[in-house]
Amino acid sequence: MNNIKNNILILFCLLLASTRLFAQNTSDTLSKPTDTLSKPIIAPIPTKPIVAKPKPKGPKPLRRELCIGAELNSNGWGIMIDRNTLKSAEVKQSDMFYHFNIWELSFDETKDPRENKTSTTDASGKSTSFIYGKINNFYSLKLGIGGTKIISGKPETGTVAIHWIFSGGFSAGLVKPYYINADFNGVIQPIKYTDDTKDAFLDMNGISGNTGFSKGLSEIKLVPGVFVKTGIHFDFAKNRKNVFAAELGMRAEYYTDNIQIMALQTGTPYFYNLYVALQFGKRW
Repeated sequence: MNNIKNNILILFCLLLASTRLFAQNTSDTLSKPTDTLSKPIIAPIPTKPIVAKPKPKGPKPLRRELCIGAELNSNGWGIMIDRNTLKSAEVKQSDMFYHFNIWELSFDETKDPRENKTSTTDASGKSTSFIYGKINNFYSLKLGIGGTKIISGKPETGTVAIHWIFSGGFSAGLVKPYYINADFNGVIQPIKYTDDTKDAFLDMNGISGNTGFSKGLSEIKLVPGVFVKTGIHFDFAKNRKNVFAAELGMRAEYYTDNIQIMALQTGTPYFYNLYVALQFGKRW
């Protein structure tokens, strides 16, 4: 009986000790954080939405052009100024210098192919010159409008743009008497060609030179007219904002009265020529 009591007592002690040990382990386990809980919680970094990068802007389209130039033609010379605007609003076309509207102002002198400058000596021994048989200087002030059509574009610097050019408009013909110093009625004096002076005017031995440009300015006669021209325009400029061009073409003019430049010839209201021009300018 005593043995049974002792055994029960030992079993009870063992059970009590195991209970305390299990409770201590459980407490230690709960007091220590797990590996997952011990790691810091990191909030996710917000990401920006992907936005397509804008394409780089191209060069500013060209809209206007201003150039000046000079020309030589088959019957004279001229100077001009052009103010041009782009017809098309497309950037590609503006970069290739497409289709301009043209406003042009020019000043020309028309000569007769028979003009020949002759040198002589006046009464004081000074050498001078004159054009034998010339009775009028003929100038024209032209105002025209027109356009260009592309033949070959200019997509890259260093290439040549080629255009067909055409224009037409009003021409103010200016007829100025040509004066010479000649022996008329026994006196060396300035004379122009008239029915009374024509014999002295055409007497080579009595002529002592011309009187200078200013003589006869107050006698200029205005003769209205019209003109048309067409040609090929070559733009050699390396910079798209500059103009460096040559132009080859032909021009025809008609006036409301006959224009006579040389004596002993019939006047004509018609003139035509072939020309070559060189131009410089800017685009913007």
